[in-house]
Amino acid sequence: MRQINRHPSRGMHIMLMLLPFILLLAVYFISSAVRLDANPHDKLLPGLDQMLSALDRMAFTPDRRSGDYLFWMDTLVSLARLLTGLLIASLLGLCIGITAGVFPLWRASLSPLMTVLSMIPPLAILPVLFIVFGLDELSKIMLIVIGITPMLARDLEHRAREIPQEIIIKAQTLGANSWTLVLRVVLPQLLSRLLTSLRLLLGSAWLFLISAEAISSTAGLGYRIFLVRRYMAMDVIIPYVVWITLLAWLMDLALRKLHSVCFPWAEGGKA
Repeated sequence: MRQINRHPSRGMHIMLMLLPFILLLAVYFISSAVRLDANPHDKLLPGLDQMLSALDRMAFTPDRRSGDYLFWMDTLVSLARLLTGLLIASLLGLCIGITAGVFPLWRASLSPLMTVLSMIPPLAILPVLFIVFGLDELSKIMLIVIGITPMLARDLEHRAREIPQEIIIKAQTLGANSWTLVLRVVLPQLLSRLLTSLRLLLGSAWLFLISAEAISSTAGLGYRIFLVRRYMAMDVIIPYVVWITLLAWLMDLALRKLHSVCFPWAEGGKA
């Protein structure tokens, strides 16, 4: 049988899914054990006990100065920034995508603009954002918005333009005006694509957030990672990175389930 026609059973699928993670963990802990055996004070590859101890200190022991549980406070602060930025970017991207995708007159201006803006590296304009919006929350949220919105808008515009013209013509023949056409025909198609696009852009959104927090912040997951790096506190950095990865995966899973529930008819609804 050709390899292209071979499909794993359910048990083998689960095993193959877990195998890379098991191998990575095995390589890490073996390497950590070797380094710690040679130097018990090595900080580069901390062992499981060291990371659990650091996690207990950060997550379940109040900070001596503020009394806060730093791990959970950083998580809430970062998630608030991230979700606010994604919400604003989603609304702007949806509005621009619909306008450019449905109305040719607006497309002539918006489509080239979004194309150019999507080519600007958002991190390159981070200093400009700090100058314009200050060093508080707004600049961090705006970095996510500026980084995500043009790509969302372009993707949604292309999806709107892929809607068969026959459907648009039939809707107009039945008496639909532009507003009705957008709400009843275009919007359901684009909401489905919006969730898929957000899944693909979650990694970029986290990147923008961590970068902004690392440069100018007093709380947040990115801030904490770059704060403790000066002490080479890998026992704190690694759990934080794992936690960020887990949060991103849970957000991706939530968007995928929401897509399956709300748009079971859409392509990729069960991806």
